[in-house]
Amino acid sequence: MGLYLNPNAEALKQSLRNEIYVDKSMIVSELNKLAETDHDFLCISRPRRFGKSMVGNLISAYYSKGCDTREIFSQMKIGQVPDYDKYLNKLNVIKLDLNGWYQNSIQRRRKEYLIADIHETLAGEFKESFDSIVFSGEETLDQCILKVYKETGEKFVIIIDEYDVLVRERVPEELF
Repeated sequence: MGLYLNPNAEALKQSLRNEIYVDKSMIVSELNKLAETDHDFLCISRPRRFGKSMVGNLISAYYSKGCDTREIFSQMKIGQVPDYDKYLNKLNVIKLDLNGWYQNSIQRRRKEYLIADIHETLAGEFKESFDSIVFSGEETLDQCILKVYKETGEKFVIIIDEYDVLVRERVPEELF
């Protein structure tokens, strides 16, 4: 559907073509157990180079309405779990790589507009994806999510990769 809202599964497919790919799909089974509890906010934090981005791609490809990954996941370890497909491609996913956004803002010499750029881009994707809902154009990302939830009851999975870039790069607090 979009680049950031309900993305496709291309990043996961690229990982699967790698000779050293390790199937970590059982993390989805653990996430599914939390999906309808009050423990559904989760931070997966690991040292650098431990596969967080790859797992983020896997989670996105599993939940995203923007793709059909039944064939892929049915052949993975998670495919052996009863009801593995309960949430398969049934939730709205927002997937952000903050390092990519930050690097882009540096190249464009617009660091002070980093969060505004994210909001503007995602608000545009919301308007395209949820064309039956009227957006004023002034909504922030959280307001878009709440508006969709209020009008449709649809839930969201939000994946933020490289969330530490703002601290690591010492971005001034007033910019975010």
